[in-house]
Amino acid sequence: MSASSGDPTADLIRHGRLPDDETIRDVAESEAAVLGSRGVIRRVDDLRTALVGLGPVAEVVADGSVTDVLVNGDGSVWVDRGHGVQRSTVTIGGPEALRRLATRLAGLAGRRLDDAQPWVDGLLPDGSRLHAVLPPLVDGGAHLSLRIPRHRGRSLIDLVDLGMLSHEQAALLEQAVADRRAIVVSGGTGSGKTTLLAALLGAVAHHERILLVEDVAEMSMDHPHMVRLQARGANVDGAGTVTMTELVRQALRMRPDRLVVGEVRGAEVRELLMALNTGHEGGFGTIHANTAADVPARFEALGALAGMSPEVTRAQLRLAVDLVVHLRRDGSCRRVEELVAMRELISS
Repeated sequence: MSASSGDPTADLIRHGRLPDDETIRDVAESEAAVLGSRGVIRRVDDLRTALVGLGPVAEVVADGSVTDVLVNGDGSVWVDRGHGVQRSTVTIGGPEALRRLATRLAGLAGRRLDDAQPWVDGLLPDGSRLHAVLPPLVDGGAHLSLRIPRHRGRSLIDLVDLGMLSHEQAALLEQAVADRRAIVVSGGTGSGKTTLLAALLGAVAHHERILLVEDVAEMSMDHPHMVRLQARGANVDGAGTVTMTELVRQALRMRPDRLVVGEVRGAEVRELLMALNTGHEGGFGTIHANTAADVPARFEALGALAGMSPEVTRAQLRLAVDLVVHLRRDGSCRRVEELVAMRELISS
């Protein structure tokens, strides 16, 4: 039998136990003789934050203006409050503390993170999107990224009020949704693609059935008939993977009125384009691109992953997608930069 360290908290971690509230209280109360009654209460809060919650980054996540939290391998914590990334006063000490935080958050997301699987992409219970990478893939300690969902259920009019698009653009998009036009939202990281896509889906008639396929569930939208499908990575035995491509196929068998791919970034592009060309009108998706003019080339690159030639991809794309909405982020401002018909992009 291994000897106890004398520190109940360390023993819990050493034995791999995920403490619940009762366990945390027991640990804190075991130190009551030293801490006193008020000290026990503080100890419970400290243990809950360190062992169950977001740990040392809980403070910055609690700031309602923070949308992204980035933890580097040197322990520094950076945040984005909508005005670009800035360094926080919070720090995390040492590679071991970073690794413990990363692996625990991965566990909360139901994902595996270890030397055999040194990166993870998952969703935390509060809806935050987690990405973490372990050394030696990165220098120093573990690196973590948290995308915090702050804006939920925004309508197109709400986005007009935020300055993301004009009244004219909102009216055009609302009509495009009503007319069952297939729409692709493009832009760079953090440009507001998911926010705009959620608003577009909120404009879909409530009697229509939406099938939403995502790699990691991160979209929140206001619609009464939405079915969400989420991809799955391999388990500890290396089995159980469910790809986006397979999920799109399954979604097509679930009688969708609208098929939505949260982010098109792989071979699932083939199934999406085929679906939009075979009676599943009014679909949606997002894609990373620097400009609207780059969108066809991005689809060609993804089509190559599915064994499609550039010519076939362009032909399918021209028939499948009606409208491209491109977003750009300028500092704290996220706005619609272009609304352009796909046929114009392909013929140009």
